Amino acid sequence: MTARILLFGATGYTGDLTARSLVRQGARPVLVARSAERVQALATELGGLETVVADVSRPASVIDAVQPGDVLISTVGPFLRFGEPAVRAAVEKGAHYFDSTGEGPFIREVFERWGPVAASHGVGLLSAFGFDYVPGNLAAALALAQAGPEATAVDVGYFPVGFKTSGGTNASIAGMMLEDGFALREGRVQVERAGRRRRTFDVAGKSLTGVSLPGSEHFGLAAIHPTLREVGVFLGVPPAAARVMATSTALSTPIRKSAAVRALGGKAAARFVKGSTGGPDAASRARSTHTMVAEARSSTGQVLATVTMTGPDPYDFTADILAWGAIRAAGSGMLASGGLGPVEAFGLDGLTQGCASVGLKRV
Repeated sequence: MTARILLFGATGYTGDLTARSLVRQGARPVLVARSAERVQALATELGGLETVVADVSRPASVIDAVQPGDVLISTVGPFLRFGEPAVRAAVEKGAHYFDSTGEGPFIREVFERWGPVAASHGVGLLSAFGFDYVPGNLAAALALAQAGPEATAVDVGYFPVGFKTSGGTNASIAGMMLEDGFALREGRVQVERAGRRRRTFDVAGKSLTGVSLPGSEHFGLAAIHPTLREVGVFLGVPPAAARVMATSTALSTPIRKSAAVRALGGKAAARFVKGSTGGPDAASRARSTHTMVAEARSSTGQVLATVTMTGPDPYDFTADILAWGAIRAAGSGMLASGGLGPVEAFGLDGLTQGCASVGLKRV
């Protein structure tokens, strides 16, 4: 029996793309949003889908929308401000959960706070199930599988080309500026500021620079590779920008330690960086691609395996992989429960096939 799929935030930029992908892939999701007029218009356009009105400002409305056994996709961001009602609703009602966040602190909250509760209810939580951070989980898992138990460390580099950010992405970035990052070091997730580490990757014969940031790989990969002690996730940026980011995050360390200052910064970000401003159109997305590089190493630093993958525009990939994952979860469930990485949820072969079906392939 196929479970209901609910898409929360259906009328936002990523939500709209995800709704269309779900329908293309054969699903009939329930569209959930705060504007009755806008969500009904989208539902009519997509063939008369069911709709529900819910708003994070009324958390009970989100809980009421979810039923036991559902699959809930949340695209409502910035997640640090608006994400909790959806994950809480999924856990309390016993529904599988996916989201499109790229915000490290929220990802950690899902794994560490909500994951154990979800496990006790037998449901899976898949945070950051999009361009942030499915491709890196897959590339790294393939490299670790090739390297074998000698691998104790893995670094992942994300290198988008021609990528234009949406208003929601910009708002998420602004909201994270004063938040602590993290990384897997010495076998445990530890606080580490974003931008602290820089390294280069060989991408199609070119040496490209990446700066460190928190991702779901720090949680998801450790669960599937017992000998893993270190995970690094890096975003490709020009070398000058990498130096600026490293310096700015170092200088902001005292500010991040003050809860009051962080709260003021969050209010300023919400005021001046609006999330609901749309994103790149189809023509722009068609010109955008991304390349992933994962490098598995031994405890002595020897490179044991390298995997390179390429894929489509990050927003298109996010919508398509969210739809794929939700449909799979609705039909046959997941392989585990609790806070999950993509490989732990669907298996390496299953995730490889799913990603290939939406354009992410090994080269």
